[in-house]
Amino acid sequence: MEKKLPKIASTRPFKGELEPGIYFYCACGESKTQPFCDGSHHGTEFTPIEFEIKEKEEVHLCNCKRTRSQPFCDGMHKRL
Repeated sequence: MEKKLPKIASTRPFKGELEPGIYFYCACGESKTQPFCDGSHHGTEFTPIEFEIKEKEEVHLCNCKRTRSQPFCDGMHKRL
């Protein structure tokens, strides 16, 4: 059985500054609070990706859900 691909939430990455803490990245593409999980994955094969920010920093998080370095953007959206 072929693995289902997540929904493409956007072809542009999320760019923002995050405070230190634990975050949950949406891996299914269905969350209304992209790129963060809102629980929309329940009942699917997807689970959110937990990641930690140790100090305040600017990040680029993947919204196309095709990155090879979840949750961070690796430029895959440019190939869609």
